[in-house]
Amino acid sequence: MEEIKVLDNKKKMNTKPVSNHSGCEGCPSYREGNLKRLGINVPNFDFVVAVTGNPNVGKSTVFNALTGLRQHTGNWPGKTVTRAEGGFNFDNQNFKLVDLPGAYSLVSRSADEEIARNFILFGKPDVTLIVVDATRLERNLNLVLQILEITEQVVVCLNLVDEAERMGIKIDDRSLTRDLGVPVIPTSARYKKGLQELLGAISDVANRRYPIKAHNKSYRNGKLSKAVEKVGYQLVSDFPELENSEWLAERVLDEDEDIIEALKSGELLNHIQTEEDYSIYDAKKLREDGLKIPFRYEEPVSEIEKLAQSLKKDLIPNFHDELVENHFIEAGKIAHHCVTYPDKKKELYLDQFIDRIVTSRIWGFPLMFLMLAVVLWITIIGANYPSQGLAWVLLDQGHPFLKDLMTQIGMPWWLNGILIDGMYMATAWVISVMLPPMAIFFPLFTLLEDFGYLPRVAFNLDRLFKAAGSHGKQALTMSMGFGCNAAGIISTRIIDSPRERLIAIITNNFALCNGRWPTQILIAALFIGGLAPAYLAGLLSSAAVILVAVLGIFLTFVVSWALSKTILKGEASAFSLELPPYRPPRIWQTLYKSLIDRTIFVLWRAIIFALPAGALIWLVANLYIGESSLAEHMISFMNPFGILIGLNGVILLAYIVAIPANEIVIPTILMLTVMVTGATGMGEGAGVMFEMDSKDALMHLLQAGGWTLLTAVNLMIFSLIHNPCSTTIYTIYKETRSIKWTSISALLPLIMGFIVTFLIAQVWRMFV
Repeated sequence: MEEIKVLDNKKKMNTKPVSNHSGCEGCPSYREGNLKRLGINVPNFDFVVAVTGNPNVGKSTVFNALTGLRQHTGNWPGKTVTRAEGGFNFDNQNFKLVDLPGAYSLVSRSADEEIARNFILFGKPDVTLIVVDATRLERNLNLVLQILEITEQVVVCLNLVDEAERMGIKIDDRSLTRDLGVPVIPTSARYKKGLQELLGAISDVANRRYPIKAHNKSYRNGKLSKAVEKVGYQLVSDFPELENSEWLAERVLDEDEDIIEALKSGELLNHIQTEEDYSIYDAKKLREDGLKIPFRYEEPVSEIEKLAQSLKKDLIPNFHDELVENHFIEAGKIAHHCVTYPDKKKELYLDQFIDRIVTSRIWGFPLMFLMLAVVLWITIIGANYPSQGLAWVLLDQGHPFLKDLMTQIGMPWWLNGILIDGMYMATAWVISVMLPPMAIFFPLFTLLEDFGYLPRVAFNLDRLFKAAGSHGKQALTMSMGFGCNAAGIISTRIIDSPRERLIAIITNNFALCNGRWPTQILIAALFIGGLAPAYLAGLLSSAAVILVAVLGIFLTFVVSWALSKTILKGEASAFSLELPPYRPPRIWQTLYKSLIDRTIFVLWRAIIFALPAGALIWLVANLYIGESSLAEHMISFMNPFGILIGLNGVILLAYIVAIPANEIVIPTILMLTVMVTGATGMGEGAGVMFEMDSKDALMHLLQAGGWTLLTAVNLMIFSLIHNPCSTTIYTIYKETRSIKWTSISALLPLIMGFIVTFLIAQVWRMFV
């Protein structure tokens, strides 16, 4: 096998070819145009292979094993769904592999399944490689049968045969091949077994060397078959060159809007050849903008729609349910013929034993919170030493060295201050404080994901999120937010419903990210721990931090419920939640994926925003209006409001200038406090952030700045609820492409933070 690098398709192709001649399926330029419209470039490749399958069947493992890739890259055009591409060389031919999103069916309306269906239908890959789980063959065959209705150029990869053997399941792959009419190759991609045979089958099908036998579709019941035949006959009568007429008839009867528009536009007839023609992607965009869509074949297709409606009314009103049921019945028949289960009474396998514990009503929630606490504890404790090491290199040694170097080369003091005291210090602080926790949290999170525990978390919390009017998968995005809210926002892509995804995006800020943990821990240790005897101080301060984190989870449910009843009204959608078998995590792949896809990606965005923030912090501390700096004027202006809500002007200014990263809030507060109090012997000058090793000295400085227990409590609450950092805000905009929802996501928690701290301050002053 030859490893082919991932292609970077960043340029969006024009979706309207300008050729004025009629197209045909066999025309390479037409097919290549379709692939470009789908975001795929195919230079220097002989064949295109689409890789698809249900979620959690090892599809990505097969893809990686064939291509040698260990990362994902790019998005599908107009989507936030990740696209991966790769390739291999076999028998002196180059094969392009496209990893389609996991899909349970091609007849649902989720973004993932729409992408998979459209690529197979419009992209016309030379081979569609369907990965199925040998331990759950019957359920997986539903997708196989649907794809065979679109294309017969299929290879079935019967993956996870090692797990099937462990469970005593035997599969007759030869019988399965005869039943489906396409090659079925047993594999264990994790252990590289069966891959050479799989490559050979892909090559045979691509080169038309395999004798494909069409799967018999006689499994449709009488009424269903009659309706499909009548609509299919009319389609072929009006459009003789039309392919897949029976499958398209099913989609018309099922009122599939995208397919009907593709028929009207001519895309499914290979007639998208002129500027006035519109593809399915243009049509959807026009429909979203409220504009009329011009179609070439609207009249004949509309007549076919009327025929379909009449047939459904007379013969089979519940067409969709009948169609789905027929697929599952046929899948069951094939599985019964080809699969042999153990004769002995079903054993209680280890997976089932674990599930009885982790998903139980009694132990599920305690274990879930214990697991989260352990992950956060390992993250916080484990990040201490790497953070100290990075701080020593970048701050203690790097800052003085660069400062002296700039002075020696004669750089003006103000430029030296902006670049070194401002921009460099802010960036170095973000790296030293942000990198170690993320480098620990994300691999741990990914290990739990690979092991199979995270779907159980979603299962446990599904009922609560449904009651709040949101999606059960929000449990996973919220958990990711504890590592980084920007990463949590990206992870909301797993939620299909746009309404529920917006709820998950807006509320992810209430998950206490690792950038806010240092603030919580420091303030709790100084003020909360100080209320108890020394031997109980650590326990009390830890309990306070945990209470704040739990409050964030509570706010997630409350705000989700409020949004679902107001600006994002709607019922919680149903979704298929699969509990995959527990599998040993792949350590090295997990480390690579979590460090590259998540840690470095998020850190880079944070650095981009930290650079200008550092310059701003230095400027507000060193630009003077009269005898006072700009920072002092701003603090004086905001101080009355800050005191009203139980904070102060220093804290409010720190949160304004440190918006790019929560990690630099405390250093900024200390620098500003030294400035307004006139404390001596602390810090390295105006605009230079710093931290203090002595807790007593730090407590003395904060008390000199007017801090009380109320200030500390409200800072912990405000740190939890306030607006997201600029990295997260930017990520929200990238994911939603909406200024409206980005603004709501930023302003809603900020307003809530002001209201909650105000109420706490008033109650505190009345009774304490």
